[in-house]
Amino acid sequence: MKIILIGSNGQLGSDLCIALKDRELVPLTDKDIDITDIDSVLAACKRHKPDVIINTAAYVLVDDCEDNVDMAFHVNALGARNVAVAAQQLGSVMVHLSTDYVFGGDEDRHTPYTEFDNPVPLSTYGKSKLAGERFVEHLCPRYFIVRTSALFGRAGSCGKGGNFIETIIRLAKQKDKLNVVCDQVFSPTYAKDLAHKIGELIDTRYYGIFHVTNSGTCSWFEFSREILKLAGSKTSVIPIKASEYPQRARRPSYSVLNNYHLRLLGMDDMRDWKKALKDYLVEKGHIARLKT
Repeated sequence: MKIILIGSNGQLGSDLCIALKDRELVPLTDKDIDITDIDSVLAACKRHKPDVIINTAAYVLVDDCEDNVDMAFHVNALGARNVAVAAQQLGSVMVHLSTDYVFGGDEDRHTPYTEFDNPVPLSTYGKSKLAGERFVEHLCPRYFIVRTSALFGRAGSCGKGGNFIETIIRLAKQKDKLNVVCDQVFSPTYAKDLAHKIGELIDTRYYGIFHVTNSGTCSWFEFSREILKLAGSKTSVIPIKASEYPQRARRPSYSVLNNYHLRLLGMDDMRDWKKALKDYLVEKGHIARLKT
């Protein structure tokens, strides 16, 4: 199986390189391929003739997407379309990464979203990612659309210059207390766990939409408190409402994903986010290896 991995130097891409190291892997960065340019995408894919194309490239700065709507749709929607066209022409399987932010429009929702729920995004980022999903669905006969949430990985996000965990640990070294939003609930996801599950999926023919997150839920406040507790920080975490921390893009108050498709197939062994967080903190050297 020959695999093209677009965005191989990103947060998820870096862990996919490790998870797929025993495959014939062609790692591509933005220096090798421009997903917004159909000719660039077709040239790269025709050169390597892959069995599978994994697209992790995206414009992920949620607030910036509100100020750069055209760029958001150019990358997240039309970029996905370009990769889907290449997969269609070559007969390749496509794996496309998406987000929990395609949900959130149902303000009264407090039960996890399954793959069969209707997406109603609140932000430009969510709308552009949903548009990308639609292109993949309509253009590719064989695809895996993988939605995930609050991703954290050893490489950090190229676009964000790190991830939420690293930001919290850095700020905790500078301040005695941190104000963190407590009324947005989701499931944090370790890029290493997600990468291994994608590796399992591409060995199947279970094409379609999949939610893949670590199990359990929390708010940003609860996530921060657990990070600093494990890291041994004395910095206090103060819960605040999202309305007290205004941002340009609207975030869902509840965007927990139910790994329902995986569970139906007997493939949902995603561990609790707290266990994944401990392993991440060990991997990054923030805490000593814990005894099990």
